[in-house]
Amino acid sequence: MDMDGHSVIPTDAGRLLAVQLLSPVFPTGAFAYSQGLEYAMDSGIIRDGATLSAWIADVLEYGTGWSDAVILSLCLRPGADYPALDDLARAMCLTAERLTETVEQGTAFVAMAGPLTATEAAPAALPVAVGRACARLELPRREVIGLYLHGLAFNLIQAAVRFMPLGQAEGQRLLAALSPQILNIAAQAADATESNLGGCAIGAEIAQARHETMTTRIFRT
Repeated sequence: MDMDGHSVIPTDAGRLLAVQLLSPVFPTGAFAYSQGLEYAMDSGIIRDGATLSAWIADVLEYGTGWSDAVILSLCLRPGADYPALDDLARAMCLTAERLTETVEQGTAFVAMAGPLTATEAAPAALPVAVGRACARLELPRREVIGLYLHGLAFNLIQAAVRFMPLGQAEGQRLLAALSPQILNIAAQAADATESNLGGCAIGAEIAQARHETMTTRIFRT
């Protein structure tokens, strides 16, 4: 039992369940979103593997990746105030599409993860939904955060693979190359506080906003 009287999942089983929940194939509809990446590719800002890798690295360290990682970390701690953290997660979204993305994915996540983790299925932003479900798995925060960020990077790379001439093999190489950065961010976020929230991925935020007015688009964001 945890501090609130809820049963916890043994560590080994919890680790496998965390991999399942945070796998890119877990049905949250993540494949339909690109966080403005589609606009960046369509406008020529991202044109090859090198520019894609640099873009995703900045998103992870200075943009959505960092803010989601900190909020997820706060949600994984005992006594976390999930409603307040959900409000905070929504407030961190600077565009309408970004808000839609995190809420819709979070809603889909809790619908599937709730029965698997015996946690409530109230709608929430994605990092809050993940933190609420994974808090019972008795895993180190940095491990859960690392899996979350790995899935985020994978989804962005797969969006690029579908949009531009970037093969699956190169996509996998790019993902592997991002691993040290993902682990470093996860370690920092594991002990971060609300005061560490913030970001400066200005190009990505502008791309998210401009994506809303694209005439033809493949992705929802």
